[in-house]
Amino acid sequence: MKSKLLSLLCIAAGLLAVGASTARAAAAPRVVTITVNEAMKFDVSAITAAPGEEIKVVLVNSGSMPKLAMGHNWVLLKAGTDAAAFSAAAAAAGAAAEFIPADQKAAVVAFTKLIGGKETAEVTFKAPTEKGDYPYVCSFPSHFLLGMKGTLTVK
Repeated sequence: MKSKLLSLLCIAAGLLAVGASTARAAAAPRVVTITVNEAMKFDVSAITAAPGEEIKVVLVNSGSMPKLAMGHNWVLLKAGTDAAAFSAAAAAAGAAAEFIPADQKAAVVAFTKLIGGKETAEVTFKAPTEKGDYPYVCSFPSHFLLGMKGTLTVK
C-alpha cells in the first residue's frame, strides 16, 4: 500500500514538473535575430510586436573587423526620440561608454553591448505597452547616418 502511494506521489510530482516546464517554455520570449557586418545595415529593419510582448534580440556580427574599428550595437529608443540627435550624442559619448550617452539613457528602451566581428550580443526586454513606432539604431559613430537603423512597431 505504501509503495503504491509512493508511486502515485512520484507520478504526480513528475506531471507537475512537466507542466511547470511547459508553462515556462510557453512564456519564453520571441527571438529576433539581427545580423550585421561591414555593410552597416541591419538585416532586419522592421519588427512588429504586441504591447508588452517579451522579445529577445540576438545581434550577430558576421563581419571580421574588431569592435573599435567597426563595432555594432542595437539600441531601441522611445517613440518620438530624435534618432539623429541621439546618434550624435552617442558618438560624443565615446567607446568607453559603448556609445550610449549617459545623459540620454532615459530615451533608451533596451540595448545590446557593442560587438566586433564574429561576436554576438543579446538583450531581452518587454515591448512598450503604448502603441507606436520606436526607432532602433546602431550608435557607433556615423552608422546611423549611413542607414543602420530600423523600427519596432507596437500594435
